[in-house]
Amino acid sequence: MKVPFFRHDLVPRDAERIASVLEGPFLTSGHVGEAVERDLCAFFGARHASLVNSWTNGAVATLLALGIGLGDEVIVPAMTFVATANVVELVGAKPVFVDVDPGTLLMTPDGVRAALNAATRAVIPVHLYGQMVDVVAIRNQALAARSDVAIIEDCAHCFEGRLRGERPGAHSDAAIFSFYATKNVTCGEGGAVITNRGDLHAVLLQTRLHGMSQGALRRFEQDTYRHWDVARLGTKANLPDLLAALLPPQIASVQDRLDAREVRARRYEDALAGTGVRSPAHEPHALHARHLFPVYVPAVHRDRVLLGLHARGVGATVNYRSVPSLTYYSTKYGYQPGDFPISHAWGSGTLSLPLYPSLTEDEQTYVIDTLVHLVRGEHEPVRELAS
Repeated sequence: MKVPFFRHDLVPRDAERIASVLEGPFLTSGHVGEAVERDLCAFFGARHASLVNSWTNGAVATLLALGIGLGDEVIVPAMTFVATANVVELVGAKPVFVDVDPGTLLMTPDGVRAALNAATRAVIPVHLYGQMVDVVAIRNQALAARSDVAIIEDCAHCFEGRLRGERPGAHSDAAIFSFYATKNVTCGEGGAVITNRGDLHAVLLQTRLHGMSQGALRRFEQDTYRHWDVARLGTKANLPDLLAALLPPQIASVQDRLDAREVRARRYEDALAGTGVRSPAHEPHALHARHLFPVYVPAVHRDRVLLGLHARGVGATVNYRSVPSLTYYSTKYGYQPGDFPISHAWGSGTLSLPLYPSLTEDEQTYVIDTLVHLVRGEHEPVRELAS
């Protein structure tokens, strides 16, 4: 049996929404995108939303809007996708890594407090795998005396998540989402930034479009050309209507798909209990977005198990290796595995299993049985994983 790591939920009839955009004059950011931004504000209870063409470019635009750059420091978790740190480097600032909670793998207030110094300008908590970091605790316990430090939530995994009944963005300066191909809400490539700060939103509208004071929609409004200016540096981060058109039905039905993901995630948890395969602990009072289903096997077996799954038709991947252990960061900053032991240990032994609403019971049974047999050494060994 072949079980792919991911299957998206988009179908050919979704192309009709793209065709409707083709009937109008705007293929780039226009009225369709503005309508989606209103949907996002309603869903998250946020005052402002800005569609962007990727989480990465949205984060770069947000850092630029906050004036973060050379000489500044931004605190990020060592266990995350590399983009969380890369965007800090891209604006000329320095990412300062902190280790994570050994159970949940989430950033902690103690970690943030220990990393704070005079150069700190922002903290980026990552809602890893779909669980929300306690942003309120970070604000109140670590940053109580530092109103100059912004909180930027990395919500690439956490569109549907909640903590104590609240969605992302309620207690931060900005929250950034991803609509990449494998996300729970997707348009292939894309993302969004939500904020309750009107001042930040006004600047972000410029930094997501080269720093221009007027986007194309406003420049040609009422059939009259309007001059634009550039008062600050920006990047190219806006999302075209061609892609934004795919989002509204997914936003409206996201809870139904979360229910389906939850059923499959709990089946994994029940089936793998007592096998020696473990997954991150659940944060109390949290609604998990179930973006990924990561598991941990001893590091000495991880690559054998990963290749064994692929050899038997099961798609699996690694989410993620510890960022400071990657060549760029370990070479530039001289990091060693012992500097962030929790993140390094998890990154050396983790792999992610298929998890999506269309995963069938038979497919999931096959994934579980294959994984358990490989962990127990009941299958023949396969070649070593190439670096």
